[in-house]
Amino acid sequence: MTIFKEKLDEEYVTVSEAKEILVEIEDERAADEDRDLRYELARAIEHVNRFADLDAEESRELVEELTELDQIDVPTAVKITDLLPEDRTELRSVFAQERYSLDGEELDEILDVVAKYA
Repeated sequence: MTIFKEKLDEEYVTVSEAKEILVEIEDERAADEDRDLRYELARAIEHVNRFADLDAEESRELVEELTELDQIDVPTAVKITDLLPEDRTELRSVFAQERYSLDGEELDEILDVVAKYA
């Protein structure tokens, strides 16, 4: 017998937004002396502290600006926001799994948007 959990909701968040959420959880746990910080949670907090370059508001603005471009969907915009690619090669790695490829002008357009926030 297999027990499945039902997925109630799904939302893409950037590393910066995850950092904001995890900081709140960490503060709640710190206030309660009886609760320990589990290993997984401590590692997640360490990860977001290391890799979150923008604050949560800036990262959400960048995702929204990227999704306004025709060729980018929300999951891809979140990946780009988390990575903040600096050149075409780094940006192409984001699109490596996609069934389409972008030409130089489209890549430059995306890099120009990212450069405003990086």
